[in-house]
Amino acid sequence: MNVALFGGTFDPIHRGHLAVAKAAQHDYGLKQILFIPSGAPPHKHDPALTPFIHRYAMVALAISGQAGMTPSLVESPHELGNRPAYSIDTVRRIRATLKATDRLFFIIGIDAFLDIAKWHQPEAVLRETEFIVASRPGYSLGDLGDALPESLRPPEPVRRALRNQAAKGEIVLPGITIHLLPEVTEHVSATHVRKAAARSGSQLRSLVGPAVADYIHKTGLYRNTVQTGHDSATPKVLQMTPRRRQKTI
Repeated sequence: MNVALFGGTFDPIHRGHLAVAKAAQHDYGLKQILFIPSGAPPHKHDPALTPFIHRYAMVALAISGQAGMTPSLVESPHELGNRPAYSIDTVRRIRATLKATDRLFFIIGIDAFLDIAKWHQPEAVLRETEFIVASRPGYSLGDLGDALPESLRPPEPVRRALRNQAAKGEIVLPGITIHLLPEVTEHVSATHVRKAAARSGSQLRSLVGPAVADYIHKTGLYRNTVQTGHDSATPKVLQMTPRRRQKTI
C-alpha cells in the first residue's frame, strides 16, 4: 500500500493544498494521505502561528468526504508535549504502523523542500521516505541538488548541468528517490487566504471551500491580520466533539 504524509502549518488549509494532494494521489497511487498540521517547526520559529486546535479543525473540515484523505493528530500538543516537532520522529511513528511492504511518501512544496538541509536528521528523512515535491515554474533540478544536505549533494559539475533542466521527472541517489510532481495550477497561498479573511469578502469561500470559510468567520480567525499576514488577535475556540522519466544522478 502506498501511504503519504502531507505535513504543513495549514494556516489555513486551502484549495492549493487539496489540488496537490489529489494530483499526488492520482500520479502515485496513494491509498491514504495523512494531513499533519505541524507543531511548532524547530527550524522556523513563528510566534504568530494559529493554535493547533484551529488548524486541525480546518484540515478536518477541508478533507471531509475526500476518499483516502485523513487528518492526523501525530504532531498535536497532546502528542508532543514539550518536545519539538521533528519530521524524522513523525516519519518513524507512522512507519511503525505500516507493513514492511508498504511504501511511505512525503508530500512537500518545492519552496519548503529547499530548506531541507536545515531539518533535524535530513539524511534520515530522505532515506526513510520517498519525497513527492510539488514543482513550480522557475525551478530547476539543480535547485533541488543544491538544497540537499552536504553529505548527499551531487558534485558541483553535476549540479551545474542540472541547473539547465526544469524541475520535473525524478532524482535518484543511492537509497533516495525524489519525485517531482508537475505544476498544479492553483494560484493561492495561505497569506492570500488570511488577507481575504480579514476583508470578510465572499472571495474566501472560493479559496478554502464553504466549510472552512464558515469556520474562519465563526471563530474570528485572521480578522485582525497584520502586515505579516498572521492573526494578531486571540480567536474564539469552538466546541468540537504513470511513472515519469527517471533522472539518476
